[in-house]
Amino acid sequence: MVEYPGEIKDLEDKIAKTKYNKSTQFAIGLMKAKLAKLKEKQESRGSGTKKMDGYDVRKTGDGTVILIGFPSVGKSTLLNDLTNAESKTAAYAFTTLTVVPGVMHYQDAKIQILDVPGIVRGAAAGTGRGREVLSVMRSADLAILVIDVNQPEHYDAIVKEVRDAHIRVNQERPDVKITKQSTGGIKVAATVPLTKIDHETVKAICKEFRLMNADIIIRTDIDADEFIDCLEGNKQYIPAITIVNKIDMATEKQIEHVVRLVKADLAVSAKEKIYIEQLKGVIFEKLDLIRVYLKEPGKEADLKVPLIVSRKSTVASVCNKLHKDFVKKFKFCRVWGKSSKFPGQKLMLEHRLLDRDILEIHLR
Repeated sequence: MVEYPGEIKDLEDKIAKTKYNKSTQFAIGLMKAKLAKLKEKQESRGSGTKKMDGYDVRKTGDGTVILIGFPSVGKSTLLNDLTNAESKTAAYAFTTLTVVPGVMHYQDAKIQILDVPGIVRGAAAGTGRGREVLSVMRSADLAILVIDVNQPEHYDAIVKEVRDAHIRVNQERPDVKITKQSTGGIKVAATVPLTKIDHETVKAICKEFRLMNADIIIRTDIDADEFIDCLEGNKQYIPAITIVNKIDMATEKQIEHVVRLVKADLAVSAKEKIYIEQLKGVIFEKLDLIRVYLKEPGKEADLKVPLIVSRKSTVASVCNKLHKDFVKKFKFCRVWGKSSKFPGQKLMLEHRLLDRDILEIHLR
């Protein structure tokens, strides 16, 4: 394990021992800001790691999912169950030396699944190819945290390494606007009640980051960690699933305990192919994909092969996916389905589509 310098370790211990309440909110916020700055300095000194072969992965399909876990938790077997990939499997650590991609077919979607080398404690600081693995995770659409049922302690270690690599799982990007100014000091306005941070703590954190003049508008109830994330501006927010693997090697009581402990979404056995189909469904659901059927003017809709897009997709994003010139040449569209008020409603680019909508695009 890579040890942090003494000053960082001391601050981490002090924060862990300080009970959070209204009276300690300011002190904890300031300590967290100092800790973030120290880690930033440490990273800048330790940067420059060369990128290794096998870590440039071209994203394909309708979504990219990465399998993250300690060595020998069954990720390679899981990849082979979910896809047609042939990832080497063995009962010893570090079998996977590069990124092994496969494609999972589910409900008309083609989802790319990536098997990467196992991470270990200290991965974010560069131990055991950790930086390269976590850099691949930053570009994924979904992460699957794979936990061995007999080693649940790995969960907290993985969460820590992922967080130290500036990745935030199952978190929304905070709605905070920071506008730097030349004078006037720090001005803080909030459109929602702030229960986890106050204006003085915000100003103190800004001072620690040497931000002396700015207008800050906070639109979500955030804490000190989330505000520091906004100031640093280098965080990646992605959804994640936690699964417990190797349930064929544990008792029912043990499985239930571990599932509760790590708040797992599902417990499976990759080796025995138990609950793999259920896992495919959870992946599809967590990626938040919908099906849109395309129709040419004057013709029947193609209801056999849908276009798979994100649930947040608008007509504009569908046009961009189909062809780079479609937005430029767009006149209007017609929509049949849940998102339209009536069949064939005439709509424009900003319209939000829903699952199983039929879309007819008219171009100039």
